[in-house]
Amino acid sequence: MSSRPLVFVTGNAKKLEEVVAILGDTFPFKVVSQKIDLPEYQGEADEISRKKCQVAAEIVKAPVIVEDTCLCFNALGGLPGPYIKWFLDKLGPGGLTKLLAGFEDKSAEAVCTFAYSSGEPNDEVLLFHGRTQGTIVEPRGEHKFGWDPIFQPKGYDQTYGQLERSIKNTISHRFKAVDALRDYFTGEEGRALLSKKLKVEHNNEKA
Repeated sequence: MSSRPLVFVTGNAKKLEEVVAILGDTFPFKVVSQKIDLPEYQGEADEISRKKCQVAAEIVKAPVIVEDTCLCFNALGGLPGPYIKWFLDKLGPGGLTKLLAGFEDKSAEAVCTFAYSSGEPNDEVLLFHGRTQGTIVEPRGEHKFGWDPIFQPKGYDQTYGQLERSIKNTISHRFKAVDALRDYFTGEEGRALLSKKLKVEHNNEKA
C-alpha cells in the first residue's frame, strides 16, 4: 500500500476498520480518519455529498473521502433519503416503519455514496455509489446500527439487524460503494489520474 494518505472523514474507528478491510492491500492510499463536523446541507443526495466533500477538502487540504447514506422509501418518492438520520432520531426504527402503514408498497433502497476529492480547489469531486434493494419491515434483530432492524435486503428473510456481519458486509450498500471506490483507483483510469497528480506535485516541488 502506498504511503500517500487519504483522509476518511469519520470519528468511528469501527467504520474506518471496515472500510480499510474492504479496500485491501492493493488500494493506492493509506486511509486515515479525521473527525470533522461538516454542515448538514439540504438538496439531492449527490449534491449534498459533493458539498460535504468540497468543505472537507478545504479543511484537510489533502485527498479526502466523505460518506453519506440514504434510505429511500419508494412509496414516498424516495424520502426520507438523505434525511434518514433526522427521521431516525425523531421517530426511531418503529416510527419509520409506521410511515408506510397506509401503503401497500413497502419496498426501499439503501444507498451509500462515497465522495472523493484530491484536495485541489478546482478538481472534480468523484462519486461512488452502492445500492441495495429491500423491504421495510417491523423491527427485528439488533438495534445497534440505526435502521438495520427494519431493512430486509432483497433475497433474504432476515433484516440487516439479524444477519451475520460477515454476510451483511458482502451485500450492504456501504460495501458496494467502497468496492466501487477501490475498483476505480486500482483500475486504469484511477491509476492514470494519480500518476498525473504525482507528476504535477513533483514538478511543483522542483520549481
